Amino acid sequence: MLQFFADLWANVPLKCAAVSWCVAQGIKVLISLWLDKKLDWRRCFGMGGMPSSHSAFVFSLMLSIAVKETVASTQFALAFALAAVVIYDAMGVRRETGKQGEVLNQILSQVLVEGKPITEKQLKELVGHTPLEVIGGVIVGSLVTLIFI
Repeated sequence: MLQFFADLWANVPLKCAAVSWCVAQGIKVLISLWLDKKLDWRRCFGMGGMPSSHSAFVFSLMLSIAVKETVASTQFALAFALAAVVIYDAMGVRRETGKQGEVLNQILSQVLVEGKPITEKQLKELVGHTPLEVIGGVIVGSLVTLIFI
């Protein structure tokens, strides 16, 4: 069992991707601390926000495979396709879901203006990424990969 974890950690592309995700999530905590003036540990594992940890993860994986295996490899083709789908999803479908959450939260606020307290949690609005947040994730993934390789 210990050999499994040793082999896993020896996998440079996977290590780069995992560290990129952790760095991106850590940056989210720091940005939240700076903007909100309070420490919000939920940002460690929450979705959405700057930088995109999903983009950092898949871009780092793709870039490290490109360096280790070359862009002509099947592994790179798979990583490229995965990165394209994840980044497209982060900017597209998930972002639209976040916009819908914002609109529904506005509707709830308007309906309950008569002073009735909101008893339900607001819908989650940070489920997708803006293009800038995705670019931030790509930059984090690139820098972490360049450090490891």
